[in-house]
Amino acid sequence: MLRLTWRNLVARKVRLVMSTLAIVLGIGFLAGVLTFSHGLGATFDNIIEGSTSDAVVRTEGEVSFQASGAGTTNLVEPEVVERLRELPEVAAADGSVDGVGANLLDEDGKLVGGTGAPTLVFNYYDSVNVQGEPVLILEEGAWPERPGEINLDVSSAERGGYEIGDEVTLLMPTGEQRRTFELVGTSNFNGGGTAGATLALLETSQAQEAFLDGADAYTTVTLTAADGVSQTELADAARTVLPDGFTAVTGQQVIDESDEQIGQLLDLIGYFLIAFAVIAIVVGAFIIFNTFSILVSQRVRESALLRALGASRRQVTRSVLVEAFLMALLGSALGLLLGLGLSRGLAAIFRAQGLDIAGDVLVLTTSTVVAAFAVGIGVTMVAAFVPARRAAKVPPVAALRDDLTVQEKALGRRRIVLGSLALLVGAALIGAGLVGAPGADAAWIGAGAVIWVITVAVLAPVLGHPVLLACRTVFGRVFGTTGKLAGENALRNPRRTGATASALMIGLAVVSAVGVLASSLSATNDELVDKEFRSDFLVQSPTFQGFSTTIGDEIAAVDGVETVSRMQGSVAMVKQDQGFVMGVDEAFAEIYELEMRRGTQQMSGEQTILSASSAAELGAEVGSEVPVAFPGGEVVDLEVVGIFEDTPITNGVTLPISVLEEAGLRRTDSMLSVNVTESADVDEVHEALDEVVADTPIVTVQDKEGFAELIKQQVNQLLFMIYGLLALAVIIAVIGIVNTLGLSVIERTREVGLLRAVGLSRRRLRRMITLESIAIAVLGAVLGLVVGLLVGVALRQSLAEDLTVLAIPFGSLVMFLVVAVVFGVLAAIVPAVRASRMKVLDAIATE
Repeated sequence: MLRLTWRNLVARKVRLVMSTLAIVLGIGFLAGVLTFSHGLGATFDNIIEGSTSDAVVRTEGEVSFQASGAGTTNLVEPEVVERLRELPEVAAADGSVDGVGANLLDEDGKLVGGTGAPTLVFNYYDSVNVQGEPVLILEEGAWPERPGEINLDVSSAERGGYEIGDEVTLLMPTGEQRRTFELVGTSNFNGGGTAGATLALLETSQAQEAFLDGADAYTTVTLTAADGVSQTELADAARTVLPDGFTAVTGQQVIDESDEQIGQLLDLIGYFLIAFAVIAIVVGAFIIFNTFSILVSQRVRESALLRALGASRRQVTRSVLVEAFLMALLGSALGLLLGLGLSRGLAAIFRAQGLDIAGDVLVLTTSTVVAAFAVGIGVTMVAAFVPARRAAKVPPVAALRDDLTVQEKALGRRRIVLGSLALLVGAALIGAGLVGAPGADAAWIGAGAVIWVITVAVLAPVLGHPVLLACRTVFGRVFGTTGKLAGENALRNPRRTGATASALMIGLAVVSAVGVLASSLSATNDELVDKEFRSDFLVQSPTFQGFSTTIGDEIAAVDGVETVSRMQGSVAMVKQDQGFVMGVDEAFAEIYELEMRRGTQQMSGEQTILSASSAAELGAEVGSEVPVAFPGGEVVDLEVVGIFEDTPITNGVTLPISVLEEAGLRRTDSMLSVNVTESADVDEVHEALDEVVADTPIVTVQDKEGFAELIKQQVNQLLFMIYGLLALAVIIAVIGIVNTLGLSVIERTREVGLLRAVGLSRRRLRRMITLESIAIAVLGAVLGLVVGLLVGVALRQSLAEDLTVLAIPFGSLVMFLVVAVVFGVLAAIVPAVRASRMKVLDAIATE
C-alpha cells in the first residue's frame, strides 16, 4: 500500500503540485508572519539591551519624559554628576542631554523617515551597556567634538542623501526652528540599526544650547558599575547623593519598562498579522478538503479493486492519509522557504512606513519551523480525513459502479439540520452582543460571525443552489447551449462546487465586513468634522507631535487672524493609570463651546474638565480632586469643575496649559486653532498661513475640507493594507478554483471527448469551462458578500457609540463582485486550454 501510494503521487506530478500549492501559500504566510514578528522583536531587543547602561539617573515618577514629546525643565546639575563619579560603586557617570521632538530634513528639505519613527538626539559621550560593550559603534568618520558638528546613524545619512562634510538640517521643537550642522561621521547602536528611527549625536555644549536653553545641565545620567558591583547596589548607592526629584533605576528595570511599552505595540502588530495568516490557512484547508474529495472520487474504481484484492478499510484510509502527509510535508517545507521571502516583503512594507527591521534577524527559528510543520501537517490531515474515510466506507461493488448518490443525499440532509441549528446559534450569539451581554459586545458578535462563516461554508451546496440556478439561466440565455452546459456542470456536484466557492466566500466575507466598518468610520468622521470643526483652520503635525511655539507667534501676527488657541498634549499618570492630558489656553473657550453635562467649561489655576467617559473611568464628579503626575515627577491635585460630552476636539482630561508649565514641562504646541476676522479673505489668510509653515514640513495648515480628507486618507491607508493582506486568502481561493476545474476536467475526460465528437468547438469548450469557473466565483462572492454585510452591520451596531453612522459601501460591494468574476475568468484559463487540447479519440477511449 505504501509503494502504491508513492506511485500515485509520482505518477500525477501536476496534480501533486496543484494540491500542495494551497498548503505552500497558507504555511508560507504563517511562517512569514512568525519570522517577521520574531525579527521585529529581536530588532528592538538588540537596540534596547545594546543602548542601556548599568543604571540610569532620571526624574522621579512613573512617566518617562521622553514620552511627553517636549521634555522637562527638571535637570541634573554638573555637581550631582561629579558626586556620582566619586562613589566607589561607580566606574563612570556620564551626563546625557536627551533631545526630544527634533526632526531631520534631507538635502531637499523633506522629512527623513516621513511621519514614521522619531528622531533621537543626544550629546555624544563614551559609555558602555549592561553587557560591558560600547553603546555606540562608529561606522565612518568621527564623533562630534566641537559645536556645529553632528554624527548620524548610517541609515538616516543614506536616506537624507548626506555624506561626510555636508550640512545637515534639524528642525527643533523649541527656540530657533532650523539648525544646521556639519556631518562629521556615521554610527549605529551596538545592537544593530535604529528600527527606522533617526539617531543624531551632538557635542555636549551644542546639545545643551539647542535643547536646554544653554543651561550647563543634563536630563539624565548613565552609570557604569565598578567591578563586582551589581546593578541594584549601583542604583542604591546613587540614590544617596541625588537631590529631591531624581532617582536611580537599574538598567534591567529600564530594559523591562521599554520591553513592556514596545511589546504592547509589537504584540498588536503580531496578532493583527497572525489573524490574516489564520484566514489564509482556513481557506487553504477548504481547498485541501475539496482536492482530496475529488481525488478520492476519481479513484473509486481503484479503491474498489484494492478492497476486492483484500485491502481493509483501514489500509485504504491509511493510504489516502499517507498521501496527504507526504503532500503536507512537501508543502510545509516549501512554505517555510516562501515564508522567509514573505517576511522580507513585510519588512519592506513596514520600512516604507518608517519601521526598519534589520535583515539579519529575519531568520527561521526552531519555533517557527515546528509551528509551520505542525500546522501544515495537522490542517492537511484533518482536511483529508473525511475524504479518506469516505473512500474506505464505500462497498466494492457500489464503488465499481461509481454510484455515490445515496450517500450524498443522506449527508445533505444532515448538513441542513445541523447547519440550520448552527446558524441559529450564531444568530443568538450576535444578538447577545447587540443587546449588551456580559463581556465585550464585539467578542460575542465575532464568535457568532465565525459560526456563521463556517456554517455557510458547509451549507454552501444548499444555500448556493438558487445562485447556481440563476447562473445557469443567465448563461443559457446569453451563450445558448454552451452556457447551459456550464450551468449544469456547476450544479452536477453541488458539494464540490460549494466547497470550492466556500474558500472564496471566507475571504470576501472578511473583506466586505471590513468594508462596512471602514465606510461607517469614514461617514462618522465626516459627520464629526462637520459638527465639531469650529475653527477656520487647524495647524498641527500629521503625527500629532509638538512643534515650536514660534509658529503660533508668527501665525498670530498674520493679517486677518483674529484668534489663535494653543493646545499642548502630554503623557501623565492620572490616578495611577498612564494616560494623556491636554493643556488649553484661555482662547480655547472663545472658539470651542463644549457640550457640558455638569459644571462649567471655564478653568483657571489647578482645575480640570473631564469627558463623560473619563469621569466614569476615574469615578470623578464636579468638585472631585484628581491627582495627575507629570513627567519630571511633579504631582498636581486638579479640581474637577466640569464634565463634558465626549468629543474629538480635546482630550478626556483637559486642563489649563499653565499647569503644564508649572509642572516643569517645556512649552511646545501640539495644535493651533485659528479663526479669522469677518472682513478677512479666507483664501488669502490660508495662503499666508501656508507661507508661515512652509519651512516646517512637520506642520500643516488645514481647513475643514482638508482635515476631513486627511482623516479619510488615513482610513483608506489602513483599509488598503487590510485588503492587501486578505488578497493572499483570495489568491489561495482562486488557486482552489483552478485546482477544482483542472481535476474536474481530468475526471470528465471522456465526456469532453464526446462533446468534441458531437461538434463542440475548442472555443466553445473553453467558454463552457470559463463560465463554470465564473459560476463558482459568483457563488462564493454572493455568499461572502451577504455574510460579510450582515456581520459588518452587526459589528457597527455594537460600536455605535464610536461609529455613529452606518454606511453601506454599495460601490465597493459591486466592485468585489466584479473582481470575483474576473478571478473566475483567470482561474479557468489553464483548465480550459488543457481541455481544448485533448485529443478527441484518446479522450473518448478513456475509462
